[in-house]
Amino acid sequence: MKKALVPALTILLVLIVGVIGYILNSGPVSGDEAADDCDVSAYTMGVKWQQQSAEAMALQGQTYEMAARQLDKAVSKAPGGDDLAIMTDLDETAIDNSKLLARDIAKCHDFSGWDTWDDWEENGEPAMIPGALEFFEHADQLGVDIYYVSDRTEENRAKNVEAIAKLGLPQADDEHVMLLGPPKDERRAKVEANHTLLMQLGDTLHDFDGAFADASVDEQRKLVEKNRAKFGTEWIVLPNPTYGDWSESDLDAWDAPVRADD
Repeated sequence: MKKALVPALTILLVLIVGVIGYILNSGPVSGDEAADDCDVSAYTMGVKWQQQSAEAMALQGQTYEMAARQLDKAVSKAPGGDDLAIMTDLDETAIDNSKLLARDIAKCHDFSGWDTWDDWEENGEPAMIPGALEFFEHADQLGVDIYYVSDRTEENRAKNVEAIAKLGLPQADDEHVMLLGPPKDERRAKVEANHTLLMQLGDTLHDFDGAFADASVDEQRKLVEKNRAKFGTEWIVLPNPTYGDWSESDLDAWDAPVRADD
């Protein structure tokens, strides 16, 4: 009996080693596969919508078309001789960073800690949000100053300015790129000191007014109602289902038992 056990144990050991070797040498899992096994699976649907859905593409393009029409109206009504300006956020407003988020999900890494962001600023490959480049080129042709007011890091200024210039965004220089440091309210005030600010664009509400920055989601909703007239005219919001203050909110569920069809 002992002699018979030796070949069996040898075969079992070979199988175990083979399985371990396969696991160690297999390629990276896809985002979908990772999402089934990782704590970051909750992020998958939002990132997939932002990156892959035709509806997101349509909505982004539609938003920038509307912004162009509103900007034309604002320029035509502006007092003569004024220096006119618009102010825009970058990430998920003009620039699409979904490849970073998708990579982190595929690697079972929680991107919301932003510890992979520095590497993305230095080495990443962002893309343009649909409609954004055409809009900013139009603003440039109208003679409007464009200020890119972003919370990308000042430490990577050279790389950040280079990245947005490479994407073809006009006026992408040190004067017009205002990075993380003072709150956006202070950076906005600096623009307004020498310009008539016609429009702001962003994907989070504190891109438009500092009152949103420290407000709860319920308070933000009340501020949205209070400022309703500014949305779609002075304030242009781009959709971002991948991250934001709202992500920590509880869902309001229908209080009824589940009655599924057979």
